[in-house]
Amino acid sequence: MLSPRNAGTGGPVPKFSDYHIWKALTTLDETEPVGRKKLASDLKIGEGSTRTILNMLREHSLITIDKSGIRLTKKGEDSKSIVNMKIKRIQVSDITIGDYDCVVHVPQMARKISFGCEERDIAIKAGATGATTLVCSGGRLVFPGSNFPVEEKVESVLRNNFDIRNEDVIIIGTAEEVDQAEVGAVTAGIKLVGGLQMNRELRDILTPRSTGNELLSLAFAIHDLVGGLPVCAKSRDNLGIRIENGAVIDNAYTGLVLEEVIDVGTTIRKIAVDGPYKGIRVIVTPVELDNRVIAAIGVVDIRSMAGINNLIRLRSDDNE
Repeated sequence: MLSPRNAGTGGPVPKFSDYHIWKALTTLDETEPVGRKKLASDLKIGEGSTRTILNMLREHSLITIDKSGIRLTKKGEDSKSIVNMKIKRIQVSDITIGDYDCVVHVPQMARKISFGCEERDIAIKAGATGATTLVCSGGRLVFPGSNFPVEEKVESVLRNNFDIRNEDVIIIGTAEEVDQAEVGAVTAGIKLVGGLQMNRELRDILTPRSTGNELLSLAFAIHDLVGGLPVCAKSRDNLGIRIENGAVIDNAYTGLVLEEVIDVGTTIRKIAVDGPYKGIRVIVTPVELDNRVIAAIGVVDIRSMAGINNLIRLRSDDNE
């Protein structure tokens, strides 16, 4: 059994995110050529996820791969430079709450900051403990929405590390581990500048062999959308996951209805006849890519057991 997703300092994250793509581009920009194993170590993700990132970057003509290693193309260098921000791991403990801090400097984006709450929430969702946002206004670093200046010693530390000008933004990610502080700050920074300008397609995220962990984000999103009802999901060729009450309670799950939907390729509404949800109404729908079913995901209507209005309405041609 896995821990609830809200345990610790942040929620579950995909095996790789926009942060890891940015980190890969940055690493290749600073040191090349780089081997895949070395890059996976730098990104702190598995070789399989690293391979997926590299395939995606190569499909977008951002890198070349040969016997000597991986290199950025001119297009890759341009793509990296579009995300115009500087990053340093420095401590600003007077205004943060974690053991480690990481600071991101984003030029000329103060107009997009309201109160800093959105950046904080993005950082926490990415795995950080929190984030503090500052903007430069009238020659001083201030807390957004209040124009209250930071202490001079804090501003001095930041200005000694960055060339800060009016309308610039500082995002300070904080966490119990320095890597998570960086992930939080950079993820918020990427969002602030408008993303990586590189669309990730479904095939970059899900495949017929996706593991339960790779289905987590999609499954939890649906779990939230349906008010916390149980959600089950699996790919065509791998076991999947079962989620209840905000936690993964089975990470090697399959069920007859999931298997049936993957086989027939259409949405099925019926009462389960076996397994942990026997006798309860379920709805399961296929996930398709290139006209092929690669996964199935379903919702269990446990409210029907209590006589509450059903989320799932069985059609006349479904099992009663």
